[in-house]
Amino acid sequence: MTHVSAISRVAVVGAGAAGLAATKALRDAGLEVVCHERADRPGGLWARDATRTTSAYRSLHLNTSRGRTEFADFPMPADWPHFPSAEAVAGYLADYAERFGLHESLRLGSTVTALDRDDATRDWLLTTDDGAAERFDAVVVANGHNWDPRWPEPAPPGPFDGTQLHAHDYEDPEVFRDRRVVVVGMGNSAMDIAVDASYVSAGPVLLSARRGVHIVPKTLLGRPADATGAAMTVLPWRVRQVVAETLLRIAVGPPQRYGLPAPASGLFQNHPTISDTILHRLTHGEVEARPGIARFEGDRVHFTDGRTDPADVVVWATGYQVTIPFLAQRWTGGDPERLLLFKRVFHLDDPTLAFVGLMQSTGAALPVVEAQAKLAAAGFTARYPLPPAAAQRRDAERALAAATRRWGDRRPAMRIDFDAYVAELGRELRGGSRGRRRAKVAA
Repeated sequence: MTHVSAISRVAVVGAGAAGLAATKALRDAGLEVVCHERADRPGGLWARDATRTTSAYRSLHLNTSRGRTEFADFPMPADWPHFPSAEAVAGYLADYAERFGLHESLRLGSTVTALDRDDATRDWLLTTDDGAAERFDAVVVANGHNWDPRWPEPAPPGPFDGTQLHAHDYEDPEVFRDRRVVVVGMGNSAMDIAVDASYVSAGPVLLSARRGVHIVPKTLLGRPADATGAAMTVLPWRVRQVVAETLLRIAVGPPQRYGLPAPASGLFQNHPTISDTILHRLTHGEVEARPGIARFEGDRVHFTDGRTDPADVVVWATGYQVTIPFLAQRWTGGDPERLLLFKRVFHLDDPTLAFVGLMQSTGAALPVVEAQAKLAAAGFTARYPLPPAAAQRRDAERALAAATRRWGDRRPAMRIDFDAYVAELGRELRGGSRGRRRAKVAA
């Protein structure tokens, strides 16, 4: 069994939902916590602040329902709509920090510039942008992975005379007024931005995508779609996928019916796009589908199907890179997307380094990071006995193999099935895990 000993002081990097959950769980476990956040307020990508690290545009709302998104320890108000605004979620996270007294542990406006373990003393040395350095017994990395824009690689050839921006820099649709707009991508942000732009742009917004995804309305059968799906969690995911895809075809039809490309994989094998509005704008001709961009030529965009359209603005809704710039590369191998972790929380080489939020969920993030935070805190205080290092690695490799079978080569190390994973961590914490049984046998 791997023992985590003599931990009393822990650093948390990031005060978004993941960092706040980690700070609360660690404080609840009786540990001293210092949480560094580079913005001037907690809330992460939901909170708009002077540093503009957020990607929360003004029209952003939850894509997962309130009941499936809230922290178990801090339910959202029952009179809120099913899909609250980003502003409401930012307020909710601020209230969470206030309710549990987390500000005592927060250091706002503090950017972590370096983090590595001192191999001589076995503690962690953390340096901030003001030159200060502190030592900790353990660290939780919770800096998020939706803040470092991923641009197309390689970029389409040719000069473009208009404006190019990433979805991260989008705030409100006035930037598109009376302009010809192309939005590249098929994720939630791409759909939201295309819909926003379609009300003010000069002509239809062109929605460009190389591959298709399933588009799921926010409500099905009069209920939030994710709550409808939750009723089927007792079924294997492949069975649930067949049932859900059948229901989706009946409700809205396939994306091809709207001129969009066919989904590249099954509904539960890639992240679907959640939108009530994009199909409406497509059927009204305010948004038009296009394939991928082949090249630029002045104010013209050439698409791979041979069509050419004029454009003034191209928005790249092409996602984000997973970046942990402050952590020494020896801990990530230079590619955090491929980092194997025990239960997606503990580093396999040193369990005093934990991660909260370094995952890609099929559902909401908040219940996941809350469960991860509690597991990290239990591991740091030995209330959750970790198995031997070799067993941890085997477990992580099995999880990777299963994820690769389901999701292919697109971030398999980070992928989790929301309901199955939250349930698994709950069992671990309740003492029904192999690790807890091993601890009882050893005792």
